[in-house]
Amino acid sequence: MTELHLVRPAPLDVSLLDAEERRRAAALRRPADQELYAAAHTALRRRLGAYLGVGPATVELVRLPCPLCGAPHGRPAVAGGAGPHFSLSHTDGLALLAFADRPVGVDVERLPSVSVVADAAGSLHPREQAELAGLPATERPLAFARCWTRKEACLKGTGEGLAGGGTASLLVGTGVEPVGVRGWTVRDVAVPAGYAAAVSTADSPADRAPSSPTSPSASSVRQHR
Repeated sequence: MTELHLVRPAPLDVSLLDAEERRRAAALRRPADQELYAAAHTALRRRLGAYLGVGPATVELVRLPCPLCGAPHGRPAVAGGAGPHFSLSHTDGLALLAFADRPVGVDVERLPSVSVVADAAGSLHPREQAELAGLPATERPLAFARCWTRKEACLKGTGEGLAGGGTASLLVGTGVEPVGVRGWTVRDVAVPAGYAAAVSTADSPADRAPSSPTSPSASSVRQHR
């Protein structure tokens, strides 16, 4: 079963974060972004600490090897392989956490403007581009965001992230129901109005990625977080 948590910004508190997390929080320009980052990572540490039976500040987080290049910027994990699989995503004003007994990825996004959709639609699968083109302009932001969060959730679940340059190869659809992705269960997550979110969970506890032609090869729009 996948456990999901929504997190909102809170008064800034970095007391449970490690040095790298504090550096990342301080590097954010807007106070609201700093508060959300700290709140999300604090919530992550508290939940992992509860799973492990240790203090939140003592949880050691690492990056697994990237499945594309082998470098240590793949999925985040607890050092030593302890605890559940997890994923974290944050956007303007909202964060989403997921915990599971198998590889999992989540993404949450604010709905983009019509102009942003027009600029970014070319990075989607050709069928998804056609679906968007067939919609009234006012319906495209939600459809695009549904599609994009599904893609990013898949890519974060595999550990590829958005750095490999090929979301056009991954078909998840822009409609109300996701298109099936081999080896993964993808579903939309209920979030407040103005946002879209999705979670992707591996069908097997084994750490595996979908194979061609549904393999998500990633996009350069944004690195995984």
